[in-house]
Amino acid sequence: MALVLVVDDEKNMRRVVSAHLQKAGYDAIEAEDGASAIELIRKNKPDCIISDMKMPGMSGMELMAVILKIDKDLPVVMLTAHGTVETAVQAIKLGAFDYLEKPFDKNHLNAVVARALKSRELSQKEPSNSAAISSQNERMQALLDMVDRVAVSPTTVLITGESGTGKELIARRLHEQSDRAKKPYIRINCAAIPSGLVESELFGHEKGAFTGAISSKPGRFELADKGTLFLDEVAAIPLETQVKLLRAIQEQEFERVGGVRSTKVDARIIAAANVDLKEEVGRGTFREDLYYRLNVVHLKIPPLRERPEDIRDLVDTFIHRFNKKLSRGVKSISPQAYARLRAYDWPGNIRELENAIERAVLLARGDEIAESDLPEEAAGRVLPSAPRQETPLGDLKEASRDAAVRVEIEMIVAALKKTGGNVTQAAKLLGLSRKGLQIKMREYELDRKQHGDI
Repeated sequence: MALVLVVDDEKNMRRVVSAHLQKAGYDAIEAEDGASAIELIRKNKPDCIISDMKMPGMSGMELMAVILKIDKDLPVVMLTAHGTVETAVQAIKLGAFDYLEKPFDKNHLNAVVARALKSRELSQKEPSNSAAISSQNERMQALLDMVDRVAVSPTTVLITGESGTGKELIARRLHEQSDRAKKPYIRINCAAIPSGLVESELFGHEKGAFTGAISSKPGRFELADKGTLFLDEVAAIPLETQVKLLRAIQEQEFERVGGVRSTKVDARIIAAANVDLKEEVGRGTFREDLYYRLNVVHLKIPPLRERPEDIRDLVDTFIHRFNKKLSRGVKSISPQAYARLRAYDWPGNIRELENAIERAVLLARGDEIAESDLPEEAAGRVLPSAPRQETPLGDLKEASRDAAVRVEIEMIVAALKKTGGNVTQAAKLLGLSRKGLQIKMREYELDRKQHGDI
């Protein structure tokens, strides 16, 4: 179950928002100011933040700046009063996911949170460290050289590659090395938006344009003016919206949904896809003219299985990061474990390797990662050869279930210990929902206080 942190100095507002979220099926925790919010973020690792703009002490904008330093992919939704929408728009340009104008409609609140959580989920498929775009591989080095050469131009760029290869990192590098680096970098994950809302998200809408449009709102194109607009998972844009997108890219102008006045923008377009857009054109799900408009410069990122020489540096980077995050002292990886990593084909690419090393650092018994600390897929585990001594016979399925239970208990206890008994954090380490972990703890009669050193 997703966890949402609500930050507002008004107690009644916190309670109203939390109640709506809980009715929608989310867990909600509350903070009355920025300092309390930061403490809860570090302790509970929420999946989304809803914060008031104006608060005593630390403002919503200041809080957002701190949040994005802790986790740049953590979606922040701003609550703003009527008359301060311009400030909220500025917050989106600086990294906020979206904003809600008070008084808000509960269905609108639920829709925005759902999109934020979907975007968070999809962002977790991409690597979270710039080490993912440093490389010893010749193909990757050539691609990075191309990135540096085209970054300074306003040319449209199409980035393709499997999930987890680092497409968003390449997009950020293009923006940060351009002359637009100090202007807005606006990212929209098209796969996270319901098809009926994509046009509004891209181009904005006027008041009353559709049910729930209680006020006018700029779209991502407007927000990206003078900066960069990154269209992630561009293949998810519906065909009917692709026509308007093509015109906006070609003419650098568009109309809001429900509007009649054209708006001019100067935005550099970067698009990304984890599917072959040319094949989508053949299937009739992507416009050919839009494909060629996006495909001015094509950057195709090779998957990790085609650049195994990068695994060592990535492993060292991830060990260092997770030692800090988990308060561990792992120094290295055994030659046998490293050989297993080199032999694995990594269908989830760098993100999968990152997750594997986080798990290994958590479970390592000493200062070295062993084969047994790796996930089964990466470790390439097979049934052990028969031991010389006589093995007692019995029900194989029952024995397998018993072994699985022992492993689950061991991992849950280790996660609880490393997080000081914090169930939410432990669930994240184990890849479970908070509720899922609680169910397993009750099933195995595990007490978080007993196993969490608290």
